Amino acid sequence: MGKILIVGGTKGIGQEIAQLLENRECVIFSREQYQVNSSNHTHYQLDVSDGNFPEIEDLSSIVYCPGTINLKPFRSLKVEDFQHDFNINFLGAVKVIQHYQRGLSKSPDASIVLFSTVAVNQGMSFHASIAAAKGAVEGLTKSLAAEFAGKIRVNCIAPSLTDTPLAQGILRNEDAIKRSNERHPSKRINTASDVAKTAEFLLQNNNITGQIIHVDGGMSTLKV
Repeated sequence: MGKILIVGGTKGIGQEIAQLLENRECVIFSREQYQVNSSNHTHYQLDVSDGNFPEIEDLSSIVYCPGTINLKPFRSLKVEDFQHDFNINFLGAVKVIQHYQRGLSKSPDASIVLFSTVAVNQGMSFHASIAAAKGAVEGLTKSLAAEFAGKIRVNCIAPSLTDTPLAQGILRNEDAIKRSNERHPSKRINTASDVAKTAEFLLQNNNITGQIIHVDGGMSTLKV
């Protein structure tokens, strides 16, 4: 088994994925300084938007975790908001994949896992900027899955609200958490572990590609 690159692997879902993969060789990218917790892991402090990446030999998988939560009325959004969300959620993934595609395609079990949001499928107020950026990620997922068919599996996870540091502005108190739980048919929001375990599954399975996997407590399909 080759190395797994986890971009954004020091917080939230990315950190949980890294913990699940503590026995695998992983390379972790983040903009912050970070001390790895496993002797199998290597960390690089960098900003993917710069496009300056280290070479990684024997790479088998990429997990791109960076995301944003930018919830504003449409009239309050500036062009810069759309550009910021697009750069982090979409173009960062494009830069990473383009840089490592050639090496990744040499692996017999190559896989890419990206992240979207339930708001692309369902349509939610105040989500115009992030839903647009993540909609691009879903389009990229299916396009690359077709283009890389037989060489690299490409899948995307679309979670609903997940209890991570990124969501603390929404989950600011017990009442807010309760309201968020009630909006889910499952009656609870995601934990980081819920989503990370799905990523781990997609890395292990060799016959799933081109899929948008909804980890959303039934929000995208159920009305209860």
